[in-house]
Amino acid sequence: MWGPAAVLPPRRTPSVLAGVGRFCFWRSAAAMRKDLGAIPRRGRSDSCPKLLPYEGPRESTPTSTYGLFSKGSVLSPTLAATLVQILQLGENGHRHIIMECNPRHGILTKALLKTGASVIALESDKSFIPHVKSLGGKLNGKLQVVHCDFFKMDPDNHNTVRPPVVLSQELFPSLGIKANSWSEDIPFKVVGIFPQKNEMKPLWKLLHDVYTCSSIYRYGRVQLCMFISESQYEAPVAALDGHIKKRQPAAKCSSKHQNLCFIQITPRKTLFTEYLTPINYDIFFHMVKQCFGRRSAFLTHHLHSLTPYDPVTILNKAKIETNMKTCDMYPQGYKHLFETIERSSDNDSKWLYDRLLEDIVC
Repeated sequence: MWGPAAVLPPRRTPSVLAGVGRFCFWRSAAAMRKDLGAIPRRGRSDSCPKLLPYEGPRESTPTSTYGLFSKGSVLSPTLAATLVQILQLGENGHRHIIMECNPRHGILTKALLKTGASVIALESDKSFIPHVKSLGGKLNGKLQVVHCDFFKMDPDNHNTVRPPVVLSQELFPSLGIKANSWSEDIPFKVVGIFPQKNEMKPLWKLLHDVYTCSSIYRYGRVQLCMFISESQYEAPVAALDGHIKKRQPAAKCSSKHQNLCFIQITPRKTLFTEYLTPINYDIFFHMVKQCFGRRSAFLTHHLHSLTPYDPVTILNKAKIETNMKTCDMYPQGYKHLFETIERSSDNDSKWLYDRLLEDIVC
C-alpha cells in the first residue's frame, strides 16, 4: 500500500532527509543524509510507515540552487532529468499521460517527451505557447498545448469562465481523456509547482475535489506530482497523508527564502469507508482545519468544540493518548479519530457543526 517513502509528521523536518539518495538543495549546496549525522526520533508504533531506501538519482556534490526554477517552472535540465526518473516514465512500454502546469521555456517538457510520454501542456501565459508548441514535432512523445491555468480550473462561479480559466468537463473530453473508475489505475499525472503566493487555496481545493470526486478526480485517481513549500507540506498535506499515498520521497530544493518539497500524492482505492464518505467528508474537513488552526493545542481542547461527546472518552475509544497534541499525532490518526466519533452512536448529533454556516464562512 505504501511505496518507498515515509509519512512525515509536522515538526519532524530533519526526517525529510532520511533515506539513501534523497536529494536536498539547501540554499547554496546539496546535502546527503550521511552528512547530517544521527537524527533523534520519537518513539512510534511499528505499524507506522517506515523510511525506505530510494534507489533513484542522487546529487552528491555541492550544487548552486540558482537557475533551478523560473516563473513557476523548471529551468534546470539536470533537475528535469531527475524528475523524469522519479516519475518512472516509460516503464513496461506504457505511454504515460502527463499534464504539465506552466511549462514556460519547455525544459521539463522536452525531458518528458523524450520518454515517449503524451504531454498535455497547460500554459497560463499566452506568450510562451508558440515556443512550447514548437517542441512537439522534434521529439518522440505526443504534445498538446492548451491555454489554461491548472490552479484556477473549475472555479465555483462557472458563469465567468474564460481562458486561461477552463472547465475540466469541457477540456478533458476534447483532449481524449476518458473517466476511469476509482478502482482502476492512475489515468494521468499532473506535474507542476504550487503558486507560492497563495498555496493554501489551490491545495485545499484539490483535497476537497478528492473527497467529492469532482473536477480532475471525476476522471479517476489522478496522481499529483508537485513542488510545494515545506511549511505547507507539513500542514494539510501531512494531515491528510493517511488517505493519500505518497509514492516517492520528498525532494527538497531551495527557492528564494524557503525550501520546496517535491511530492507525489495519489488517492487510495480504499479512500472511502463505511464511516468516511462523500456525504460526510465536509465534517471531516472541518475537523482537520480546526485542528490545524491551533497545532500546539491538545486534542481534548479541539474536541470540546467539535463534538458533544466527552473528549477523554472518545480518545480512550480511539486508543489515543489523552495528552496528545495536534502536532504530535500521525496523519492516519485523524481519520481514525473521525471514524471513532462516527461509529460511537447512531445519533445524528455527533458533531457541533453547521454545514450552512461553514459554507458562508468559506
